[in-house]
Amino acid sequence: MHLVHEDLKAMRDDARQLFRAALRSVDPYAAVRNFVVLEGEKILLGPAKGQKMKLDLGRFERVLIVGGGKATAPMAKALEDLVGERIGKGLINVKYGFTESLKYVETTEAGHPLPDQSGVEGTRKILELLAEAGKKDLIISLISGGGSALLPQPADKISLEEKQALTKRLLECGASIDEINTIRKHISSSKGGQMARFAYPATTVNLMLSDVVGDKMDVIASGPFVFDRSTFQDALAVVGKYDLKDIPDSITSYLERGSEGRVPETPKEGDPIFEKVHNYVVGSNMQALKAAEAEARKMGYKTLILSSMVEGETRDVAKMHTAIVKEVLKTGNPLSPPACIISGGETTVTIRGKGLGGRNQEFCLSAAIDLAGIAPRVVILSGGTDGNDGPTPAAGAIVDPLTVRRGAEKGITALEYLMNNDSYHYFEKTGELLITGPTNTNVMDVRILLIR
Repeated sequence: MHLVHEDLKAMRDDARQLFRAALRSVDPYAAVRNFVVLEGEKILLGPAKGQKMKLDLGRFERVLIVGGGKATAPMAKALEDLVGERIGKGLINVKYGFTESLKYVETTEAGHPLPDQSGVEGTRKILELLAEAGKKDLIISLISGGGSALLPQPADKISLEEKQALTKRLLECGASIDEINTIRKHISSSKGGQMARFAYPATTVNLMLSDVVGDKMDVIASGPFVFDRSTFQDALAVVGKYDLKDIPDSITSYLERGSEGRVPETPKEGDPIFEKVHNYVVGSNMQALKAAEAEARKMGYKTLILSSMVEGETRDVAKMHTAIVKEVLKTGNPLSPPACIISGGETTVTIRGKGLGGRNQEFCLSAAIDLAGIAPRVVILSGGTDGNDGPTPAAGAIVDPLTVRRGAEKGITALEYLMNNDSYHYFEKTGELLITGPTNTNVMDVRILLIR
């Protein structure tokens, strides 16, 4: 028997529509155009409703565009449409396939989440351009999620291969993005405010699409133009916390030398190089959550945004969400049905199996196991706003209380797949993957819980 439930089908369609609304709200092109306005020779920077900073283009000889991230190409397209021929030169690094047709800005496609040689070469060109900039140049930096991996420039004698090995270990061990970026900043010559060193004394406007919990500017893409709050000691503490004894010796040695003061620290607050740097967040996870909420209200759902700052081990976070679902069904708290509960942020997966998946798919598989057997009145969607969940072509998945039974019909066991971190292949078989293709944006994850 093929399990189809008309109410669940309609709710699944609703969940997809809400996710699309979230994505539309954080379109990178629109985010830049809403934040940056051109009035004659003046650039006005700021939110649509709020105080704006003015820059007179007549003061500058050149406008230079740099940046990196999954959403950087459409951000660059927005600037081209704004300032066009004023752009003297532009260089950006993007993930393979995350491109736009650009006239004035040169694009380098590079590896993510593991950095590659193309990214190194593109970053080298960007640093050279920044080093050429002078007092009469205006640099506009476009930074988005993925920028940390896409702007690699290994420090000292650390090789790209060694940096790739470390990145792989950090992604597997369950380290948070803050912890990963703390180490990245301290084994790189491009991150943790170090691009500001190259750009000084030019004026820099740094526009960021946030993919980190709390929109911490120094963590977004490892903060290439933002003063660094972390230290070499902090980086070593992450190594110790996750017992990363198998990372390359060159990296351990470099971090130890830095902690002993034998390698210069990343630039800190108060450094004169930041006096002419203006940092702004133009789009965020909360923006996406609010858009989904507004759409859900139009559909007739009662709504609640839990938080845009959800972190932690994915399976634990899934259990917390399903507990809320069960509470709604039993007591009508914190909302009575029809309810739409939304959350965002970015969880972590400690990989112990040999399967294929990502944090959103793992969240959904864990949630589906917890929902098995309850009334078929619940749909849960979890998706990465960039369209990629882990090393898979899926953004995430959509599940309901019948998901485990669908797997059983196919002769597969949900718990076995979860324990092997193989959520992608489970949902591939049950037909419950969320596929969007590259979205050219990235503001972490969106989770949607619908209860009828």
